[in-house]
Amino acid sequence: MAAFVKAVNAKIRSNPTVSYFCSTHFWGPASNFGIPIAAVMDAQKSPELVLCVPPFRTSAEAEQPLNYRISGQMTFALCIYSATFMRYALAVTPKNYLLFLCHFINEGSQITQGYRYLQWHQWGGREKAGVHGAVEGAKEKAGAASDKIKEVASK
Repeated sequence: MAAFVKAVNAKIRSNPTVSYFCSTHFWGPASNFGIPIAAVMDAQKSPELVLCVPPFRTSAEAEQPLNYRISGQMTFALCIYSATFMRYALAVTPKNYLLFLCHFINEGSQITQGYRYLQWHQWGGREKAGVHGAVEGAKEKAGAASDKIKEVASK
């Protein structure tokens, strides 16, 4: 059996393309691409919307609406993580350009999330959104009142 496994491994390693797809230089970054994909998708959402869901929720928590927003601490940690592994991807031999690309995209998307976090929590984004929401709500109420007045006047 050991000879069979050794022969299969030798056959795989003899072809450079197949050898690459069977290595951690491919599967590590490929599986890691979930983080930047999620961050890019979250960048299209409002910072007030749900951006993450905890994996374990008690029955009491399940009845409550989800209130999770961008985490400034996690965004900072992911920025440091991606910068570190971008450097690592180019330091190893052979250079792992797929890992570098994965962390380059993640670094950019986490910086975007960090900017959105600061804009929302520190630079008045929440207040601007609240004023905008109040104006839109007043316009809707005025439109509804106008429709009622027209309805009563037509009778």
